[in-house]
Amino acid sequence: MKIGVLGSGLMGKEAARDLVSNEGVTAVGLADIDMDIAQQVVDQLNSPKLSAYQVNAKDEQELGNYMRQFDVIINALFYSFNEIVAKTAIEVGVHSVDLGGHIGHVTDKVLDLKEDAQAAGVTLIPDLGVAPGMINILSGHGAGKLDELEEIKLYVGGIPVNPEPPFEYNHVFSMEGVFDHYTDPALIIRDGIKQEIESLSEVERVHFEKFGPLEAFHTSGGTSTLSISYPHLKTLEYKTIRYPGHAEKFKLLVDLNLTRMDYSVDVNGQEINPREVLLKVLDPIVELRDKDDVVLLRVKVSGQKGGQPKTHVFEMTTYKDREHNVTAMARATANTISAVAQMIASGTITKRGVYPPEQIVPGDPYIEEMAKRGVTIYESTSAEKEHVTN
Repeated sequence: MKIGVLGSGLMGKEAARDLVSNEGVTAVGLADIDMDIAQQVVDQLNSPKLSAYQVNAKDEQELGNYMRQFDVIINALFYSFNEIVAKTAIEVGVHSVDLGGHIGHVTDKVLDLKEDAQAAGVTLIPDLGVAPGMINILSGHGAGKLDELEEIKLYVGGIPVNPEPPFEYNHVFSMEGVFDHYTDPALIIRDGIKQEIESLSEVERVHFEKFGPLEAFHTSGGTSTLSISYPHLKTLEYKTIRYPGHAEKFKLLVDLNLTRMDYSVDVNGQEINPREVLLKVLDPIVELRDKDDVVLLRVKVSGQKGGQPKTHVFEMTTYKDREHNVTAMARATANTISAVAQMIASGTITKRGVYPPEQIVPGDPYIEEMAKRGVTIYESTSAEKEHVTN
């Protein structure tokens, strides 16, 4: 198996680390627009399987020349590159996976390439992070165990192990992304009807082993492609997990128009966007730096089996890898995309075309692969809806 990685940032680096540690992978490429940065990561990982490449992903020819050397491409670039990488994968006849990006309907544009991908005999899977990604795979796995699917409830949060005021939160990606998820409305299905609901609303208490009480509330983007894959759901909800009081504090900032992109005020004759100011103010306060983070995840899939109500619950708690100084979020995300890329390369996944994770990634092999990487997903079942032991 030869697998190429695009992007030598945190996710690209961690995917490459996982790839070189697996026996079945014979060669790994790591590409960046800056050769020095790619080479630096290659030197750090120190594996004879790994080579650095300089690639400008905006140049289709350069991109194609790199991609055609591999069986599968892991696209760990910014989501604005997802469409060009997907189209190039089809052109050069190589399988490809990405980390998603629902802003600007990027994932929809990739999914629209299904017929072209089938004709080219390649597999493309977008949205392979944690949320979307892991939650989709586990939702699909749970759905496959039921005769009739009725409900999917999703809870995910990347939080600090030792919270500090004022927000008891440290960001693991970018604060801008957090603002978008808190400001835009959340898509849900309730009583069988698709609808939008205000983010940061309907706060509920949740407990995890070693963590609790915590709170969970609606945020945008989390339900991803699930409403399309399962159009007959009665209930679909995605909630973000934080320490208690977080939603109320951020709701005030949203209500004051401090997180909006499309809003400006006149300050001494100068147009100022309050969001930009707030980001600059918050960044040093909420930066994770060398602190420990944890990713908490719960996927509840309910419906009917043999005429009886049944609920499957998948739960995960993943901590930072201190040995390699890798955040819990990076571990869960990079291992997911790497494991699925290897499933395509090894022939575990054989369907061709473009599919969201819930429609193509087999649950049991995925859970096994993640366990090998120290990311353990527990499954429990109950015969009643909503009866879940916390």
